[in-house]
Amino acid sequence: MSYQFTVSPDFTPAQLSGWYIFNTWLQNQTDNAIHLEMYNDFHSQRKAIEEDRVDLIYANPFDATMLVRDKGFRPLVKPAAMSDEVIIAVSATNLVEDVEYLEAGIKLAVTDAPDVQMMGMIMLESGDLDSSNVELITCDANILVAKQILREEAEVGIFLASAYDELSSMIKDELRILVRSQISVIHHSLMIGPNLLDQREKIHDILLNMSHDEKGQGVLESLGFQQWETVSEDEMEFMIDLMDTLMM
Repeated sequence: MSYQFTVSPDFTPAQLSGWYIFNTWLQNQTDNAIHLEMYNDFHSQRKAIEEDRVDLIYANPFDATMLVRDKGFRPLVKPAAMSDEVIIAVSATNLVEDVEYLEAGIKLAVTDAPDVQMMGMIMLESGDLDSSNVELITCDANILVAKQILREEAEVGIFLASAYDELSSMIKDELRILVRSQISVIHHSLMIGPNLLDQREKIHDILLNMSHDEKGQGVLESLGFQQWETVSEDEMEFMIDLMDTLMM
């Protein structure tokens, strides 16, 4: 039987080859036929999930509710010492020093990553800004969010913090961070679907031991990870409840 693995579309370009390497490594370790399918956007990926075409996913926290409660997915692991944080940034020449002083009507650049959009908009509430009084410019990647600001086509950008940190120093020198979130408990997770649940413990242990193997460590480094750590059922439920609360 062949299984499909997919990755949340908000991965950074530097990780693309790493995910293909990881998929090959995982196939060899599990003796499973696993096909890596990359989707260009969240809409097409969710459609595949809804049609039960996904068996293993490195999932965006926004989709955790659907995956666990609607599709029977279970958590496996997450990258150790990493969480999903969000940055609000402006041009280095912008005189605004605080989100509170941003004005209604601004052009706001952001990717279509739903958790990043949601967290960013919550952070902008202190400036009395919401979807009704800003102009959203949706970009395909965080680097394009930065370019919108540098080209003065947007005043403000919302970034996944890890992606912002990977921007070149030349680009970051032209930007200025107004605020960085410090939630710490929201994260991407590797999750396993119903068709693979009988192998959950086996795959979980393989992933936890990955950093102890020379080849496995090399694969992790290609993804920018140090090692995997377990995501418990309670931790996943807490994150789902928190995301549900933030969306209210």
